[in-house]
Amino acid sequence: MKVLVLGGTRFVDRHIAECLLAAGHSVSIFTRCQSADELPAHVERIRGNRDEGSAGLARLAGRTWDACVDVSGYSPRQVRPSVELLRAAVGRYVFISAVMVYGDPTERPVLETHPRRPPADEDVNEVNVETYGALKVVCEDIVQQTCGDRCTLLRPQVIAGPHDPSGRFTYWVGRAMQNGEMLAPGDGSDHLQVIDARDVARFARTVLENDLGGTFNLAGPRKSWVEFIRILGARNIVWVPAEMIKSAGLNFMDLPLYRPERGPLSGLMDVSNDRARTAGLRLTELEATVADTRAWLEGRDATLALTPQLERELIAQAVKAGASAACGL
Repeated sequence: MKVLVLGGTRFVDRHIAECLLAAGHSVSIFTRCQSADELPAHVERIRGNRDEGSAGLARLAGRTWDACVDVSGYSPRQVRPSVELLRAAVGRYVFISAVMVYGDPTERPVLETHPRRPPADEDVNEVNVETYGALKVVCEDIVQQTCGDRCTLLRPQVIAGPHDPSGRFTYWVGRAMQNGEMLAPGDGSDHLQVIDARDVARFARTVLENDLGGTFNLAGPRKSWVEFIRILGARNIVWVPAEMIKSAGLNFMDLPLYRPERGPLSGLMDVSNDRARTAGLRLTELEATVADTRAWLEGRDATLALTPQLERELIAQAVKAGASAACGL
């Protein structure tokens, strides 16, 4: 197949491009080409800027592909011109959305049939924590309205693995690689859920090769924090209670992946992958994702989501509170 990847050089898009190439497909990537990439030389690189609307897509005009995988669509300003230009130029349009379209669900597990949060207005283009999910909703609507049954929506959970620039998963892997006491959030009974970027890539390929339409949640196995800390290989840990973390003013951005059970956005750590698994989603064991991410991080500076000073302060508070409780104070 001839496949156009909108994106292609950094993380999920890179894994998708590499997965398609490994299966013998022809790949064109559309990026701003502002930095070097490590894809093979025979990959076609098309330069453009989606933020510039139709003008930024000029080099795609008059071309055709069997399919398109849109990894870099975050706002209507980017997605509407792309979809309208490519509607007649590609057979299937695969849009990478996110489970954040579900907002803060209370009913679990989260299925593809769950209601989505209200869409953002089309004139909203600033992507941040508050707007991200609502913008993905309106982008999904644009893709569906334009491409109909020739579109596929993929809604991944937090994506993890090698080449991850976000620091969400790599923070914990990198932190566990260091010496000294390490903060572990909560009491170990809360849950998290991620999916390996390579699993997302393989499923995108499955969708293209089998011409699958519809909507799919992409989520990995649900793990307790006790299990996650064990898989990380962290030994010298101190559990810091959820209330202590909350009192310090920390949220899921400050301590990535951590969402106390039944707290804000914790429903998005209980996402069903049944539909995707029935359609061919294969999952990498979390132990392998951690090991491969650790190998990739060797020699790199790990992103510090939590400053060492604040971590030490919270650990000291937790240790003091534990000692006080043990003495009956």
